[in-house]
Amino acid sequence: MPASTPLSIDVVVVAFNRFDLTESCLRHLAAQTREHRLIVCDNGSTDDTAGQVRAMRPDAEVVRFEANQAFSVACNAGVAAGGGDVVVLLNNDVDCRPDFLERLVAPLRDYPLIGSVAALSIRPDESHIDSIGMTSDVTLSGFLRLQGRPIAEARSADPVLTGPAGAAAAYRRAAWDQVDGLDEHFFAYNEDFDLGLRLRVAGWGTVAAPDAVCVHLGSATHGHRTAWQRGHGGFGRGYLLRRYNLLRGRGAARTALTEVVVIVGDALISRDLAAGRGRLRGWRAARSLPARQRPPREALDGAITLRDALARGTPGGGQAGASGRPAGRETATPVPE
Repeated sequence: MPASTPLSIDVVVVAFNRFDLTESCLRHLAAQTREHRLIVCDNGSTDDTAGQVRAMRPDAEVVRFEANQAFSVACNAGVAAGGGDVVVLLNNDVDCRPDFLERLVAPLRDYPLIGSVAALSIRPDESHIDSIGMTSDVTLSGFLRLQGRPIAEARSADPVLTGPAGAAAAYRRAAWDQVDGLDEHFFAYNEDFDLGLRLRVAGWGTVAAPDAVCVHLGSATHGHRTAWQRGHGGFGRGYLLRRYNLLRGRGAARTALTEVVVIVGDALISRDLAAGRGRLRGWRAARSLPARQRPPREALDGAITLRDALARGTPGGGQAGASGRPAGRETATPVPE
């Protein structure tokens, strides 16, 4: 497709109750400078989200689930309802600046080997970064990239960009379709990180778009560090450990040590075993599934030490990624000058 031909855009917003958040999200989307198709997936809400969306945005496509589904299931259903060249995933607690879509999609228009783009998600104080994609250490522990840093550092080359965070991300539909979208074994957390890994294995590049700015309230649906969160985050981590054979071969010792420290530390801090039990469920869920290929080294940040990783947060603890999740020293696939 010639660079001058505009890419069609599907914006997929998954909502579960809290229509006040969805309303704000849709109001900001209505002000976008870039034409797009809006698809809202009402994921089992009990506050008539679907009806209120139709009243507010008659042009929107509404996908309705009667009961709450996995975030991955809801996202995939929303994406399947569209047919645009680009899929933009957006949490309903995200408010976008007017030029957000225009700037987010630009790299996909200009560079055909780019499969995904990470937005700059900032905190409500509009002074600090919530995320600009995800980074990963050599154990495939995913972290929100540049989380908590001043906005002025958004163009930093460190740490390496592994892929976008699902709270605000753009994907080339061809890339999404090639890897079959989100893995529906994940209920919440880690599914966007896993998607980023699979896209890198498939050979797609990823870049950050620091001028594509949105405000992310964060943890508005599920709270912060609840047992629910940490259990599902733990599930995702256990699932990844088995699917990617992380307890075998090079790096297995560090991976095992990381998991022991994280599980024990989380149990001491939270006074429950949610993270550990979640990992066990995830490990069991991956038991009969084929192993996945690990991503290329350039997709990972080898400079993140064990101490660094533990300081960044709890891998698989539900604090990073997917329904919200840490352009590297070099972005995985640098945008040509």
